[in-house]
Amino acid sequence: MIWNEARECMSREDMNHLQSARLRKIVDRVYHNVEPYRKKMQEAGLEPGDINGIEDLHKLPFTTKDDLRDNYPFGLFAAPQTDIVRIHASSGTTGKATVVGYTRKDIDVWRECVARCCTMAGLGRDDIIQVAYGYGLFTGGLGGHYGAEHLGATVVPMSTGNTKKLIDMMIDFKATGLMCTPSYLMHIAEVIEEMGVKDKIKLKATINGAEPWTENMRMQIEERLGIHAHDIYGLSEIMGPGVACDCIHHKGLHIFEDHFLPEIIDPKTLEPVAPGETGELVITTLTKEGIPLIRYRTKDLTSLSYEKCECGRTTARISRFKGRSDDMLIIRGVNVFPSQVEAALLTVDGITPNYQIVVDRVNYQDTLEILVEVEERFFSDEIKALEGLTKKIGHTIQQALGLSARIKLVEPKTIERSMGKAVRVIDKRKFDN
Repeated sequence: MIWNEARECMSREDMNHLQSARLRKIVDRVYHNVEPYRKKMQEAGLEPGDINGIEDLHKLPFTTKDDLRDNYPFGLFAAPQTDIVRIHASSGTTGKATVVGYTRKDIDVWRECVARCCTMAGLGRDDIIQVAYGYGLFTGGLGGHYGAEHLGATVVPMSTGNTKKLIDMMIDFKATGLMCTPSYLMHIAEVIEEMGVKDKIKLKATINGAEPWTENMRMQIEERLGIHAHDIYGLSEIMGPGVACDCIHHKGLHIFEDHFLPEIIDPKTLEPVAPGETGELVITTLTKEGIPLIRYRTKDLTSLSYEKCECGRTTARISRFKGRSDDMLIIRGVNVFPSQVEAALLTVDGITPNYQIVVDRVNYQDTLEILVEVEERFFSDEIKALEGLTKKIGHTIQQALGLSARIKLVEPKTIERSMGKAVRVIDKRKFDN
């Protein structure tokens, strides 16, 4: 049974005991096998014996993406090259790529975690699952693939590409599960409607991640396709997809605490915050062999709940992400997250979840423009209907963000679709001299 009740339903006392034992072991591993970690700990006056359990976690130094880049490519590896059976890497769009390595045991843990996520979505060995994440150095495709195989399901490795072919295969193979980004799933839903084949689709659940999305977007997806859509979380530095996933109750993402020790800190003071308070998610890998990370700052803003879930699981739950501490936009002195814009837009009837934020600077003043796709009927109505909708969206954004924006309504399918992560923000200020 993939749902590991012995781990996912442990008492808090037993989980803390397991985490403490694994934390001691991982700290000893990095101290003796990873020179940069040893230096950091020595600078902090720490030795492995100073860490007795999770109550001492706060003593350990943080790890950031810069640490991975500064030690590119293999400087943070804790296993010899002969034990590394897989390498993945980020795109490196903001600097050097971040490179991660996996031992065979790491791959086994990854497969089990993704399989657990599939179980949360109600999928099992009798299902046919299409994986429409990109394959390659990106962790999404292979992570989803091997996890679904470990579940015992039949896997269709579609990757990204021809959406019509994906739908044809979905119909022919009678696929019941799909893994892809939420924005690509919205595009798939549009094409299914255009093709008029919704009644031929046998999907019952999807597992979607790699980009932030709102609860409203999830509900729209479920209504359009008649399915259950689940949020999966992961990042390549920690493992890839499968660090956490939401269950059928959608009240937070269950993080697999037997492998990942979460904490929430204030991103400014770096001090821990109380359970339920919002801050930056920090994760320590407890079982990783290839590249264990201690107190890795994810930059994702969220909160943690330790209350038992209705599904029976007792593992901590991550609330829906509120943004990132490093992709926050500051516009005319106001902090803005793209997820705030999406949440506000989806409260307005007649618009789609496809939008784009354009930030620019004119005469030393920041400007904010939001392109919003609206339903076709508005472009066949009187001009007053468009004007009324524009005014309503502008008011909604003003109320949500506390600043005004120029709203530009565009026809359906005007904003370019993505088969990977959607491009939600264009910040032209980055190119100012």
